[in-house]
Amino acid sequence: MADPESSNMPSEGASTDSEVVLTPDASGTPTPPFDSSVPDNVVDTPTLGPVDTKSPRLSRQPSFSGSSSYQEDWDFPPLDRLGVMDLLDNLALPQQLEKIQKGISAQTEKVRKSREALKNRSQMARERMVDEWRRRVPSAEEQLDRYRKRMRTSVEKLGTRWNDTKAITLREKISFICGVMNIFMSGYLIGGYPEYFHFWYTAQILYFMPIRFFTYHKRGYHYFLADLCYFVNFLLLLSIYVFPNSKRLFTSVYCLAFGNNAVAIIMWRNSLVFHSFDKVTSLFIHIMPCATLHCIVHLLDPELQRQMYPAVWTIKTSPPGSPTAYANIISMLAWSTIPYAFWQLAYYFFITVRRREKIAAGRPTSFTWLRKSYSKVWLGRIVLSLPAALQEPAFMLIQYAYAVLTMLPCPLWFYSRWASAIFLIGVFAWSVYNGSTYYIDVFGKRFQKELEAMKAEVAKWQTSPDMGSPLLGPTHPSTSSGGGPGDAAAGRVLQDDVASSVGSVDNIPLLNDEAPSGVRSTGADVEDGGARDIASRRGRRNKNCGESRK
Repeated sequence: MADPESSNMPSEGASTDSEVVLTPDASGTPTPPFDSSVPDNVVDTPTLGPVDTKSPRLSRQPSFSGSSSYQEDWDFPPLDRLGVMDLLDNLALPQQLEKIQKGISAQTEKVRKSREALKNRSQMARERMVDEWRRRVPSAEEQLDRYRKRMRTSVEKLGTRWNDTKAITLREKISFICGVMNIFMSGYLIGGYPEYFHFWYTAQILYFMPIRFFTYHKRGYHYFLADLCYFVNFLLLLSIYVFPNSKRLFTSVYCLAFGNNAVAIIMWRNSLVFHSFDKVTSLFIHIMPCATLHCIVHLLDPELQRQMYPAVWTIKTSPPGSPTAYANIISMLAWSTIPYAFWQLAYYFFITVRRREKIAAGRPTSFTWLRKSYSKVWLGRIVLSLPAALQEPAFMLIQYAYAVLTMLPCPLWFYSRWASAIFLIGVFAWSVYNGSTYYIDVFGKRFQKELEAMKAEVAKWQTSPDMGSPLLGPTHPSTSSGGGPGDAAAGRVLQDDVASSVGSVDNIPLLNDEAPSGVRSTGADVEDGGARDIASRRGRRNKNCGESRK
């Protein structure tokens, strides 16, 4: 081992790596250390071969290292142990470093892309959440604008329906005019020219039936066109124009018209509503066959009746008990049952059976309508309590029993002119009553519900703490730019005037049962007295503003 004192004392003019250490010679005797008198040419690079005993040995140990061997100071094996593979590995080191660098760069790029994708996804989710929140929670201004728009629409709709004549369409006007004129012309022909009434009836049926077929087929109600009332009108046309000599056909038509058709005005709640073309058509289908038969049987001259309608004249003039005397209960019920049974079977097979899927899907028929309308009546509850397979046969039996009951007084209507007239007036008055109920109750209740809904909206809007009154404006006049104290006072006076004129929600025009005498039906016009009061208040306000400016 080297001497600490000699190893720590570097020689002049030599580096620390070329310090002199004691090196054993071949004989094993130590060589004394060099002193300062050793010449410079003696210090030379040590060799790895055999050591000459005469030459001094130099050490490779660095002066700053505390290690005892060079294996601990260097990271590669000794030079005598280096091979070709070690040299090749050292030559491939840059390629390995480049490969590692590329792997690190790829991983870095992948991490960067993942971070950007996550950032974009989180940004989109945040924007989506903000948009959803904005849609669900509108601002106060949006709520106020929305409420103002809704209130404006409600007021305009209410005023249009109540006052504006443009709300009544041209079709409803024509329907109203035609309905009133139909009543007038029918009464005029019945009283003055009954022999022409069947032409009036034919003209109307040629006008009403195509429109009814088109409208009902468009609305999905065309199964109603197979009902008995349309079949009776068809039989009446055949009896008038095709078979005027058929006593059996006329007997069956008369019984079905004065029986089932006339009473159906009460059962089906037909109403005389002039502006509704649909309701006028329904009433025409049920009442006009009876009126036409009343003119043919009771109002025609016997000789003219014999020429135009020989079957009617034969039945009326036949003595009781004769083969042609069909005006009795048994004959009327028997001959009217035949066409009724034909219609009922045809309706059952062509509508109930062949269209069962469409009816089950929601297509309405007379049976479904009656079952829904009379479900709370004792007869309807009895039918609905039966199994589903027996409800339709039970309905058909009940309908036939109803037809028989309505045809029992038909001999009286046939022989008595006054009884027939009273019966017609009664069923027509019932339709007028249904029409008045529709106008008063349906229109009145509908309008009342709209008023109550509007009143509830106004109350809800006024009690809301987040909204101000749209009548007073969203901003205060004093906050506007360029306004002085006089303008602010004038604005407060104006708002007080408007607030006092508006009052509470119970005093809004058209929302109170007892409107002030100065308010018209529109709720917006006031008489001259109210205008003078507002003008006087504005005059006092201007005067106060002038004094405040002085």
